[in-house]
Amino acid sequence: MVGLRERLTDGLYGLGWGTVRTLPEPVATRLGRTIADAAWRRRGAGVRRLESNYARVVPGASPERLAELSRAGMRSYLRYWMESFRLPAWSPERVREGFEVKDLHHLTDGLAAGKGVVLALPHLANWDLAGAWVTTKLRTPFTTVAERLKPETLYDRFVAYREGLGMEVLPHSGGSAFGTLARRLRDGGLVCLVADRDLSASGVEVDFFGETARMPAGPALLAQQTGALLLPVTLWYDDSPVMRGRVHPPVEVPGTGSRAEKTSAMTQALADAFATGIADHPEDWHMLQRLWLADLDPAKDPRKRTA
Repeated sequence: MVGLRERLTDGLYGLGWGTVRTLPEPVATRLGRTIADAAWRRRGAGVRRLESNYARVVPGASPERLAELSRAGMRSYLRYWMESFRLPAWSPERVREGFEVKDLHHLTDGLAAGKGVVLALPHLANWDLAGAWVTTKLRTPFTTVAERLKPETLYDRFVAYREGLGMEVLPHSGGSAFGTLARRLRDGGLVCLVADRDLSASGVEVDFFGETARMPAGPALLAQQTGALLLPVTLWYDDSPVMRGRVHPPVEVPGTGSRAEKTSAMTQALADAFATGIADHPEDWHMLQRLWLADLDPAKDPRKRTA
């Protein structure tokens, strides 16, 4: 049964890249919104989790407000997928015009310095479009990491898709990704990592919207070990076809403390930058999974503690 479900998932993604990419853009937009609204009305586990996560981001929000946010969130999530299915067919001009970013100088100055740059992003808007813009507009290749999906053919689809956008894609598992990323940075290259969720034992605990979550240590460790610049990036949609973004100021390596203490402080700084972008555009944060430790272990939920 699991094998059948995996093959079905792989087939659906293949259908998306093979069919949605050929649709006129207005048709794809309407299709995405229709699917999003249907999923929102069903109120499955993903939609309920999305509302639970938004309740942390917008404290005190009424059930009606959370419902509005989750509907907008599902529409944003499906916009991401419709764009992603169509990105391989976009012209270079369409890619260049599809993204506008504030404070880009943090990135361009860092690359010009030749020390390497790590861009760290949360699951906001369309990080694949941002990556395609970097390789097309800035003509800068970069390296990223992808989770090994099942079945293997689905993972291969995602790797081929992102490599087609100009990215070097390394598998998350296997243990060699960190060393390769470090080499790219020491050579003055660019590394881009989605970094707002880590459920592994190596994740760093951070304060995120007033509660404890766990985020990956990789971006901070890479910056420490290679001397690369660590830049948070946040993205969002507005009512236009153009995605917006901001490159935040560099996260500095603390001058004192152990490696673990420095990693903790730098990862917290990333979390704070992510929180700023998410709070401004919560509907574009596509977090349909559990994130906070209180949701993973109810015993850690401060809202359930008694005096």
